[in-house]
Amino acid sequence: MIDYRKGDTEGLPSQIDIYVGNRLRMRRTLLGLSQTELGQKLGLTFQQIQKYEQGLNRIGSSRLYELSKILKISIAYFFEDLEEIDSLNGEALGSIDLKQDPAARRETLELVRSFARIDDKDVRQSILTLIHNLNDSEQEN
Repeated sequence: MIDYRKGDTEGLPSQIDIYVGNRLRMRRTLLGLSQTELGQKLGLTFQQIQKYEQGLNRIGSSRLYELSKILKISIAYFFEDLEEIDSLNGEALGSIDLKQDPAARRETLELVRSFARIDDKDVRQSILTLIHNLNDSEQEN
């Protein structure tokens, strides 16, 4: 069995690094920051941000602290739900396909970001009703 805390061979990212990187990408996208913009705030290149988001480069504690301040979140955000996964001895972590998670898709994150910017409560409710109706109509077909 592969130890999920490490890559299965030297040089491969750990599942935890991939998970943390995915959380970074989700938050950055929700805030509407490009990899270049985030990199500039950290004094890094966009390529380094890409490596963090892919889990290829591990994010050190001081960098995680900087990211939490820039992204206006607690450091714990990066590890949310990880304890629940860890309680399953890592089996679930290894089977998670973060790219298939609807909440992690760029279009979902952009939708949430745009929706949150709508001030009118009635407009937001109308949009939710529309989405529910579209979903119901697709399930009937």
